[in-house]
Amino acid sequence: MRIGIIGTGIVGVSTAGWLQRDGHEVVFVDPREAGEACSFGNAGSISPTAVLPVAMPGMWKKVPKWLLDPDGPLVIRTQYLPTVLPWLMRFLRHSSEAEVTRIAGAMRGLLAPVFDAYTPLLQRAGAMSMVRRNGCLYVYSSREMAKKWAWGANLRRGLGIEMQELEGDALFELEPDLRGSFGFGQYAPENGSTPDPSALVKAIYAQAIKDGAEHVRHEAWGFDMKDSQVEAIRLATGEALPVDGVVVAAGAWSARLARQLGTRVPLESQRGYHVTVENPGVTLNRNVMAVEQNIMVNPMAMGLRLAGTVELAGLTPPPNYDRARSLLKVGGTMFPKMRTEKYTEWMGHRPCMPDSMPVIGAPARVENAWLGFGHGHVGMCGGATTGRELANLISGRAPEIDLTPFRPDRFRTLLGG
Repeated sequence: MRIGIIGTGIVGVSTAGWLQRDGHEVVFVDPREAGEACSFGNAGSISPTAVLPVAMPGMWKKVPKWLLDPDGPLVIRTQYLPTVLPWLMRFLRHSSEAEVTRIAGAMRGLLAPVFDAYTPLLQRAGAMSMVRRNGCLYVYSSREMAKKWAWGANLRRGLGIEMQELEGDALFELEPDLRGSFGFGQYAPENGSTPDPSALVKAIYAQAIKDGAEHVRHEAWGFDMKDSQVEAIRLATGEALPVDGVVVAAGAWSARLARQLGTRVPLESQRGYHVTVENPGVTLNRNVMAVEQNIMVNPMAMGLRLAGTVELAGLTPPPNYDRARSLLKVGGTMFPKMRTEKYTEWMGHRPCMPDSMPVIGAPARVENAWLGFGHGHVGMCGGATTGRELANLISGRAPEIDLTPFRPDRFRTLLGG
């Protein structure tokens, strides 16, 4: 079949690679180059342990304080609050202990096979160097402070995730430059990262092109339908692109297209920022998640990347780079010797669902369309597995993981349709 894939981020290119292994033809539809947007600016984490949702038990108590702190982890632009408030209410409904436990179990199923899902794609692309499998560290100022997050750590352990506790010199043997700001850590050996997420995506994409994929560099505007099937993707130019099937993997821009396929989803952009410091004078060997600061730090090919924060403001307003500079400010307290003379700033749109789980599956009323988006903070962690599972569905095979928690219609009652 000739499958149109709308989106050239990690989900889109992974889906293409897996589809080509089954002999399908692929045509990408995206005005951007591959590996841009969130596939460019994310924290580079490839972590099977990143199973906890954004909304955690008791979070609602912290939100007012965060909103009053200009350097805090959450900002909501005042004019956007009426628009985003219903989404926020749904988001908080998923923060109970029972819901978080359910979500973490589902996400473990999606994320656990991430390296198995990446390996065939990266091997074919000659890009295995784009993945590091040397674990990650969750770090805290002290063991006592870590106890505030013990419920989540224990939930991870209950799902079979190894979390080795390190304190003092044992921690600094792994990461000497953590000395002075952090005294306790949990080492997750199962995890990994990429030194360049954009290059990883571009490598898989380039191989897909070598293997015969096309790339139509226009925006997908809609679909031509006949008898519950997509016959063509309607481009913003007005042209029709004939296809035998379509995959919507357009990240934060997916909701409008999904709606045209009969599926309404509460998709929101959690605008994320990063700073990447060139020649920081700080050496890290692996991903480090500073839990108290809610900042992930990754040593990358282009420098030390500090990523985090959430801004709710929608898709259209310009970035507020004060958010990026606040990451730099907090990073300076974490690494007092860090040199910040030269750095870059970035903002991107994380596609987020209220339950912190992606949409993976087929619309109920369309026979040859499939959806794969909404991965939020774990796109690099779950993108390759999502691509594999979409290829399984398209090729008529049973999924290798339980996709029920990610079904596209799970919000139907909430949305009244």
